[in-house]
Order: sequence, then structure tokens, then C-alpha cells
Amino acid sequence: MKPTLTHGFISDRDIMITVTTNIIGITTLTFPRIIAEDTSAADGWVPILIGGCIACFLAWLIAKIASSFPNQSFFNFTSYLLSKPIAVIISVLFILHFILVSSYQVREVSVLAHQYLFDKTPIQVISLSFLLVVVYGVAGSRAGIFRLIVLFYPTVIVGLLLLTLLPIGLFKLENLLPIFQTDFEGYLRASYSGVHVFLGFSIILFYIEVVKEPKNTPKMAIKGILIAVIFSLFLFLVCVGTFGNATTSNLFFPSFDLSRAVEIPGGFFERFDVIVFVIWTMILFTTTLISFDLVILLMMMLFKKANKMKLIYFLSPLVFLLSSLPVNYIELTTIGRFLSNSMLFLIILITILLGITYKVKGGNQN
Repeated sequence: MKPTLTHGFISDRDIMITVTTNIIGITTLTFPRIIAEDTSAADGWVPILIGGCIACFLAWLIAKIASSFPNQSFFNFTSYLLSKPIAVIISVLFILHFILVSSYQVREVSVLAHQYLFDKTPIQVISLSFLLVVVYGVAGSRAGIFRLIVLFYPTVIVGLLLLTLLPIGLFKLENLLPIFQTDFEGYLRASYSGVHVFLGFSIILFYIEVVKEPKNTPKMAIKGILIAVIFSLFLFLVCVGTFGNATTSNLFFPSFDLSRAVEIPGGFFERFDVIVFVIWTMILFTTTLISFDLVILLMMMLFKKANKMKLIYFLSPLVFLLSSLPVNYIELTTIGRFLSNSMLFLIILITILLGITYKVKGGNQN
């Protein structure tokens, strides 16, 4: 799949690929557990679809507004619609959020690697090694980040398709039954979590300025979300069908544990989980790259004379320090939920504010 980047711009197809990758990378490792905690058997498919529909609506709305200001930065069009002081406050909130997201993802990949592959390696060493690679990627061009995402995309999709198809031999239909046993409150909580799963579309707000033809961005953003919804739905059903609802809700990384249960006939690959780990590292690398790059992008919007490398040197130790704070799975889960809630709050806030002022000011006619 050839990248379509030219002269620093990206195509609407690149946005679709980036949205899909970002959604898959942020929560897919843990979301089957989160959905299974509030539902019975395979009833989680309902909240996943509801969450996907809500995410599609929000993505279309913010993409429609942002695409009305072609090649304008997030700070520019929010300053026009909301005033400069409010734009500064919102930008700072997003900066703080993405710093925490970067730290959380560094910690998550370190915990995953330490638990399943490098159990004798100190987790701080794994975190530092991963962060250094991320810093190297962020230090390059923004176009290079999108080229890398597009380059990884076919491998990621094929790998995740194998992850959902190979466990079919372990799949038990009775684990999906009985259906519709979850109460209304359970569906409500799971749907709330389902929306969190697909919040990766928020990157549209910030990368719209580098999209060459932004008029197609709303449609491509929805396509990116739908790909992630379909994959998430199949992954959840395979996890529950393989492990059962009770086991899935008690596994910290059910998606990765699924790969450990797979046995490939012929003995060519004795450990399929190693292959999946490599693929997941690629996904987490690109999503961490995006969140770190967004911090740099937003800070350079606020501080016009800021030097990119100096910002990276300042932020890298901070991200590493924050990634070292969670000491167990409970704290990591709590941080993950806080980040999901804060992102949902920011998305709803910015959607309401931009939507109202955009309508009042008559769109971009002025």
C-alpha cells in the first residue's frame, strides 16, 4: 500500500488509516474485558455497536466543522469560533491529556512485554527502550509518521485477522448463550465504555490542517471508525466464545491471551503470541507516536517560536517519569479509565462549543 503523502500533505485515505490504527491501538488490548465486566455472555455486541454509532456521529460532526477551515490549524479555527483565550485553555487541556496518554501507552506496552516475554528484564528498562524509539520517530517529519502508519497498516490488518480466525477451533458457541440476559443498567454502563473504545477519531481535529482535500474527511473518518467497529466486534465475540464471559472479564489483556491459546498446525510457529506481540508493538508504537506528536504540535501552536527538539528533550523525561508511577494493574486500569473519561469530556465539550458557534457564525462564510 503506497503512501500518498506529497509536499507534507496527507490524503483523506491516510486519515482513514490513521483513525483505524489509533482506535485499535489505544484500547483493543483491554476492551473485551471492559465490555464483558458489565454484560452477560456475548451481549457486549450491542454496546459495541451503540458506541460505534455514537463515535461515528461525533466524528462526522467535528470533521465537518474542521474541514470547513481547510489547512487551518486547530488553534486557528477554535480561536476564530470561540475566541483566543478559550482556544488556549482547550489546547492546554489537550496537551495535558496527550502527555498522560503517551505515558500510559509506554507503561502498557512495558507491562505487556514484561508479563509475557521479558519477565526478567526490569520494566523501567523496557519503558525507556520503547520511549527512545518513539522519541526518534517524533523527532523526524510529521509526513514520515503518516508514511510509517500506512506502511504498517497491511501487516496490522492481516495479523489481527489471523488473531480472530485462528482460535476458531477453540470457539464454543455455548459460551455466547443465552442472549439478552444483561439488564438495562448493564447495557448502559457497557455502552458508555463502548464509546470510549472508539475515541481515537479525535486526531481529526488536529491533523485536519495537513489533509490535502479535507472535504472528504468526514466520510473517510466514519469509514475508519467502521473498520475498527467491525474488528472490535469480531474480537470480542471470539474472546467470549473462546474463554467465556467470566474468564474474559478477569483477564487483564484478553486480546493477547487469545493469541497464547492458538496452536498452529505443523509446528512451524510454536509461539503465535510472539508474532502477535510484534504486531501489537507496531500498533502501540504508532499510537504513542501520534499522541506524543500531538503534544508537540499543540505546544508549537501556542508557542510560535518554540524549538521542536527542545520540546522533545523537555517532554521525554516527563513522559518516562509519569509512565513509572503506576505500580500495579489496578492503578493502570484506574488511569486508563480516567483518560477515557477525560477524552470523552473534552470531545463532547469541543463538539458542543464548536457546533453552536459554527452555526451562529454561519459556518466559514465569513
